[in-house]
Amino acid sequence: MQDNEKEKLGEKVKAAVIPRGPKSIAEPEKELRFTRAAQAPLFFALSVGVFAATVAVFILSTQDWGMDDPPLKGWWWLCVIGLVLCYLFIRLGLRCTRHAYIILSPLGVEIFPFFNAAKNLQVVYWSQVADAEFTPDAKNMVLHFTEEKKSGVIASLKPIPEGRRHLLEEAVLGTLEKRETP
Repeated sequence: MQDNEKEKLGEKVKAAVIPRGPKSIAEPEKELRFTRAAQAPLFFALSVGVFAATVAVFILSTQDWGMDDPPLKGWWWLCVIGLVLCYLFIRLGLRCTRHAYIILSPLGVEIFPFFNAAKNLQVVYWSQVADAEFTPDAKNMVLHFTEEKKSGVIASLKPIPEGRRHLLEEAVLGTLEKRETP
């Protein structure tokens, strides 16, 4: 292989292993991004737990401590599965902290699902929203399409850290209020 091909291969491997951050935006000053940062600690904790279990299995499958055979002799291959799971949980945690869950833009509210975000993205335009409500505990956002409040979108705010939920509420209600005043 030539040096140029090695560099391309190295870049492909790096792109596959190291998660990329959010894509650049044309006008980032005009939008507010809210991530799933409240869900990330769960995935990081799962990663630590799986790693600890993997180390325990490795020790129990390779060390004999003066006995005839290790307690889990022949089970060392489970460590590979544990390390892969650990890596996947870290990737999920990083994804939760880096990628947006809800974006407020001049066009409307963009809601990204956890899986297949690019394919299943839901955009609610400000012109569609008649009213917005937030539950008293700030765990749900309801965007109503009619004044009678019979249709709309309900978005859970649990993935957003509690300290940030009031910012989303103020931004949505402020945008609707600004739209109503001439």
